[in-house]
Amino acid sequence: MFEDKTLICKECGNEFVFTAGEQEFYAEKGFENEPQRCKECRAARKQAPRTERQFFDAICSECGGPARVPFKPRDDRAVLCSDCFAKSKAE
Repeated sequence: MFEDKTLICKECGNEFVFTAGEQEFYAEKGFENEPQRCKECRAARKQAPRTERQFFDAICSECGGPARVPFKPRDDRAVLCSDCFAKSKAE
C-alpha cells in the first residue's frame, strides 16, 4: 500500500527516504503532513538548547498580588497569578 518516498530536507537540503513503514506509522497516528527534515536534522533540532522565555510582571486581576506571565499583559484581558490560575482550573 505504501511505497518509499524520497524527500528533500528543508534544513540541510539533502535527500532522505520516507519509508513505507514510517508512512504507515504516520497514517496510524493520524499525521497528515510528511516530515520536512531528515533524521539527522530532527535529532539536532531536539538537542538544540531552547531559548529563554520572556516573562512580564503584572498585577493579578483576582487577588491583586504580583504575577509573572509569559505574554505581554493587555488592558482588555484578565491576568492571574499562578495560585489564582490553579484555583480557576480546579473549578
